[in-house]
Amino acid sequence: MSEAIKVPTMAEYMAQGKQPEVLFWVGCAGSFDDRAKKITKAFVRILNKTNVDFAVLGTEESCTGDPAKRAGNEFLFQMQAMTNIEVLNGYEVKKIVTACPHCFNTIKNEYPELGGNFKVMHHTQFLKNLMEEGRLKVEGGKFKGKRITFHDPCYLGRANGEYEAPRELLEKLEVELVEMKRCKTRGLCCGAGGAQMFKEPEKGDKDINIERTEEALETQSGIIAAGCPFCNTMLTDGVKSKNKEDDIEVLDVAEMIATAEDL
Repeated sequence: MSEAIKVPTMAEYMAQGKQPEVLFWVGCAGSFDDRAKKITKAFVRILNKTNVDFAVLGTEESCTGDPAKRAGNEFLFQMQAMTNIEVLNGYEVKKIVTACPHCFNTIKNEYPELGGNFKVMHHTQFLKNLMEEGRLKVEGGKFKGKRITFHDPCYLGRANGEYEAPRELLEKLEVELVEMKRCKTRGLCCGAGGAQMFKEPEKGDKDINIERTEEALETQSGIIAAGCPFCNTMLTDGVKSKNKEDDIEVLDVAEMIATAEDL
């Protein structure tokens, strides 16, 4: 295990009268879900390695309100959003990075009308920027030449038009990127969006995450790359339902970079 990872809080920065370069919004999944915590740690290790001056809100961070809004509880969404906006504005936060497309979409597109105006980036966009600035070197390492497919998260791709950042990072890892039949603007949802993550599927012929996993399996890739903790869960469940967990890994792009770098 590498040395303990450093995760300063905004309160600590405030006490020193300092402002970090960026606030890392961890999100509910990244904070509480055991699988998603690994993505959080991988991303933090990259931030530490590249000397990015960042901080988190820690216990002051609350759910963005995305699931409440998608499930139709606008009142709860606005309460959660206003609380977060107050905290963020109190710290004079300007720039936010998050590994969750749901948090990304909500803070970027739905907080401004409630008084929260921030520059928000998905972690793949942020890592791509670090790479372009020469602060992060992404090389193949153990993934070089591996056949992988990338699943577009709805809230990164179709909702916000970002298809290239994750793919550019994967290309830098020198993988063989094989696209699924439905990708980019025609990508298929993993089935967790719209607060569906938190309920059982309705009756039908096939769960949507199984359908999507089948499309991924058709590419004969050893790794399904994702950029969203919800997609990660749904695709992992899909792989398990096909009894393929020994053959196929579902990994976040940040985890792949951290692993390639041996962070």
